Amino acid sequence: MCAKPLRLLVSRVSSVLLTVLVFAGVLVGANETLSAEEPDLIFRRSTVFKLLTPNDKLATYGIDDPNVEGVACHFTVPERGGIKGWLGVAEEVSDISLACRQVGPIRFKRKFEQGEDVFRQRRSLFFKKMQIVRGCDVNRNVLVYMVYSDRLIEGSPKNSTSTVPIMPWGATGDVQRCADFVED
Repeated sequence: MCAKPLRLLVSRVSSVLLTVLVFAGVLVGANETLSAEEPDLIFRRSTVFKLLTPNDKLATYGIDDPNVEGVACHFTVPERGGIKGWLGVAEEVSDISLACRQVGPIRFKRKFEQGEDVFRQRRSLFFKKMQIVRGCDVNRNVLVYMVYSDRLIEGSPKNSTSTVPIMPWGATGDVQRCADFVED
């Protein structure tokens, strides 16, 4: 009499667990496709010593804007150590700094929307992600980049902004206007 309800309970728990794992795989897979390329790791520095597990660190990465040639961004993010960080299940904090600069002649590959995603990266196992978005200050001909993190339920007001004035580069004095590439 007791074995049948126990088998039923185990079956239901297994079914729910399988559903959660499949859903998690779909979320992680979907998030991986949203980031264009993996960022280049520039360096890491330990900030908190942990005796038997990895230390907490600050890591600085570099990316190129996938739609605007001649612009590179660098961002620094905290990376948790400890057991959760080692296993890859720690939820990372939202303290992210950003600096973007012109590194060559600026050429737009296509039109873009204000606030368009430049880069996305997962910051927790399921629900938190970091995003770098781009806009254009049409009055000043300046590209504006912002980094922030959000969660499925609530976001974070922590953010950082960097601007890139579009300047002539090299012998050619040609300067594209970002306003010509912003979608209405």
